Amino acid sequence: MRILQVSNFFKPLWETGGVTKVNYEISKNLVQRGHEVTVYTTDGYKPNFGIQTNQPVDVDGIKVYYFKNLFRNIIKKANLTAPYYLPFVLRKEIRNFDVIHIHEHRSLLAVCVHYYAKKYRVPYVLQSHGSVLPHFQKQGLKKLFDFLFGYQILQDASKLIALTETEAKQYMHMGIDESKICIIPNGIDLKEYENLPEKGEFRKKYSIKDNEKIILFLGRINKIKGIDLLIDSFSQLRDELNNVKLIIVGPKNDYFSILNKKVKGLNLVDLVLFTGPLYGREKLTAYVDADVYVLPSRYETFPNTVFESCICGTPVIITDRCGISSIVDDKLGYTIKFDEDELKNILYKFLNIAVIPENFNNCAQLVEKNFDWLIIIKQIEDLYISLIPNVNISEFSSL
Repeated sequence: MRILQVSNFFKPLWETGGVTKVNYEISKNLVQRGHEVTVYTTDGYKPNFGIQTNQPVDVDGIKVYYFKNLFRNIIKKANLTAPYYLPFVLRKEIRNFDVIHIHEHRSLLAVCVHYYAKKYRVPYVLQSHGSVLPHFQKQGLKKLFDFLFGYQILQDASKLIALTETEAKQYMHMGIDESKICIIPNGIDLKEYENLPEKGEFRKKYSIKDNEKIILFLGRINKIKGIDLLIDSFSQLRDELNNVKLIIVGPKNDYFSILNKKVKGLNLVDLVLFTGPLYGREKLTAYVDADVYVLPSRYETFPNTVFESCICGTPVIITDRCGISSIVDDKLGYTIKFDEDELKNILYKFLNIAVIPENFNNCAQLVEKNFDWLIIIKQIEDLYISLIPNVNISEFSSL
C-alpha cells in the first residue's frame, strides 16, 4: 500500500510529545512490512532545525516532508502549525496514496489534507490521540476551530481510531457514528527493552544513594500532567518519610519555571531533581532505578510511559483521569483520585512495602502480550486494507 501519515511533528522532535513517537513507530513498522510510507509534518517551532524543509528526505526508509512553519512565535502560543508549502505538494501527490492516516484533527495540516482527500476521494483514518473533546486549555479556540473545520474533518473520516473505550465515547459525543470507530491501542517496541541497563547507572550519574527511594515522573512538563500535585504530595511525604527523592524527567519549558519556583518555595531543592529530557538508554536507566513511576495527570488517554515503566519492571501510580486506569488498577500498579492527600498516602504505603505485590511482578508480561507493536500494526494494516476499493487482500497476506 501507498500510505500517507500526517502529524504536526515527527522524528527527531521527541520533546513534542507522544503523538510524534506513535506516528514514527507506525510508519517504521509499516515500512518494515513492505509498504510505501510518506509523512507530511513540520519543522517545529525552533529555527535552524537542521533538516531540509519543503522537500522529501529519507528517515529510516520513510519519505518525510518537513514543511517549514511560518510565524513560529505566534502559532506556538496557539498550539498550531503553519506549513505554507503543504498545499503545493498535496495537489500533486495526494492521488498517489491508497489511504491517509491523520493524527490529531485540530491542525492546519489536517484542514489541508482533509480538503484534498475529499476532493480526490482518497479515504482517510483519523486518530485524535485523546484530543477530540475541546477540554482543558484554550477551550474557546478549540471550539471555534471545530465549528469552522473540526466537525467536518471528523465526520468525513472513513474510520476513526480510539485508543480506549473512553475515547470511543468521546467521538460519539462529537456526533460520530459508533460503526465508524475502531479501538486500537498504542504499542510498545519491545526490541528497545531487550537489554535493559543494570540497576544503579542512573543513581550513580545523579549521585543518588542506594538507600534513597526514587519517585519518578517522565513526560512533558505541562500543567495537564499534574506535576504540581505530585510536588505538593511529595512535600507532605517528606515530613513522614526519610531518604526519598523526586525525579522529574522532561523538556524544560515555560511551565518548568512555575514548577521550579514551587519547589524552591517548599524548600525541596535538595530533594527534587529536574533532569531535562532523557532518551534511549538514558531514559531506561531512570525507569530501571526508580522505585515507582507516578503519572498524576489531570487528563490522559493512553500514556505510553506507563507501559514503558512496566516493561522495565517498575510499578506505576496513575490517576483515575487516565483512560487506562482499568488496565493499571491492581495489575500494573495503583489507580487513585486526583487528590494530594490520596497520592501522598499511596506513595507512603508503597514505599514502605518490603516486598512488591506478586501481581505487579507480572506487569511486563501483560504489556508484552497485549501491546507489542507487531500485534498493533497488524490491526492498523487491516483497517487500512478495509478502506481500499476492490483491494486484493492476498496481495498483503504474506506481509
